[in-house]
Amino acid sequence: MYNLILITNILRILEEKDMTKSELAEKAGISISFFTDLTNGKANPSLRFLETISQALETPLTMLLDSSDMDAADLETLANRKIGSLPKGFVWKGAVLSEYEAYQVEQWDKKNKAILAKVANKNTK
Repeated sequence: MYNLILITNILRILEEKDMTKSELAEKAGISISFFTDLTNGKANPSLRFLETISQALETPLTMLLDSSDMDAADLETLANRKIGSLPKGFVWKGAVLSEYEAYQVEQWDKKNKAILAKVANKNTK
């Protein structure tokens, strides 16, 4: 589960920073093959690796391991799908929020997930 959280966060941050895996690997000084193995669930990163990745992403290490409140299905969806492939009008953004703001975002998230489910159902018919 923690590898899935890590991978999802790395991929999300790459998307937000408009970086490729290759660019991250080069900036971090790691092999693209190890990074690819990690994103495919075939490698286990060391703490030193995590620190190197967080520095290359200019992101606190804790943010790479933040599971938020996503369940395994949502993490799997984000890890296996390019976030930019959301329907027109929807975007994925990560943020640090106050508790009140987080509550508001949770309400919007529920509403938008219902809309996305309707869109997905319509597209499968």
